[in-house]
Amino acid sequence: MTFRPMLEADLDQVVEIEKASMPSPWSKELFDEELKRAAAHYFVVEEDGKVAGYMGYWEAPQEAHIINLAIAPDFRNRGLGQEMMDHCLDYAAKRGAQLATLEVRQSNAAAQRLYEKCNFRVVAIRKKYYSDNQEDAIVMIKEMP
Repeated sequence: MTFRPMLEADLDQVVEIEKASMPSPWSKELFDEELKRAAAHYFVVEEDGKVAGYMGYWEAPQEAHIINLAIAPDFRNRGLGQEMMDHCLDYAAKRGAQLATLEVRQSNAAAQRLYEKCNFRVVAIRKKYYSDNQEDAIVMIKEMP
């Protein structure tokens, strides 16, 4: 497995993972816009030239706000989500992040378990946060060493 920055050439594979993973998937154009944002940092994990997963965060002063994380169905349940999180947060810490934040759908128990394994804790609920179905978001944070 190789962790590296996401490239424009990865976007077709990333969008396929996104469609298989998210209830309101992002378009290729939206990912392309994100790659051009100075404060956005996106990574992929690949095996034998195939993208197995991706993660992105926005950098703010002393904070990494996680935007998305997904692992392709064929690569799930192998610990890649946690490895991806560890890799990205290590990168963010080296750039000065002292805190990581994220929102997760209240119905996404698998993601919540992953984030708890990565030492995130619940700090708030955002009512009707998701515009596609008005689902609440659980806000989680992690203090970084």
